[in-house]
Amino acid sequence: MTNVITAIPVRVAVDKLAPHMDKAMNALDAASRKTSLEAGLLELVRARASQINGCAYCVDMHTRDAVSGGDDVRRLFALPVWRETPFFSDRERAALELTEAMTRLSEAPVSDATIARAAGQFSEVELAELIWTITVINAWNRLGATARPWPLS
Repeated sequence: MTNVITAIPVRVAVDKLAPHMDKAMNALDAASRKTSLEAGLLELVRARASQINGCAYCVDMHTRDAVSGGDDVRRLFALPVWRETPFFSDRERAALELTEAMTRLSEAPVSDATIARAAGQFSEVELAELIWTITVINAWNRLGATARPWPLS
């Protein structure tokens, strides 16, 4: 008989135990959502970082948000192999490349070539906003994957 997991329990309720820090993190998240970048692009970035970081709650949230925002489920299924598909624009590819590089810093530093490709697709302000957004989702992912402060069912 196969055991089916029906819910992932909270490990540490960091949001309730350190509400001042939760408030600050939510303020940073709110700021990262007030950008000139397309909402769909940002959900792809958030979903991809969440996949790499292994945050189940965040993957679930951002893929659902992407679908709710009108993205194609087929693209979301292909997100881990985006380089091998025709489903993503050059702008999305540059954002995903930067997301992967920033998320995998322990493997290699972000290269000048990666930054140059992103700079070729985004204005300076957009690039700054993208870098901030990737930074914020990586922080959420580490929090979510470690403490699991939000139940997933």
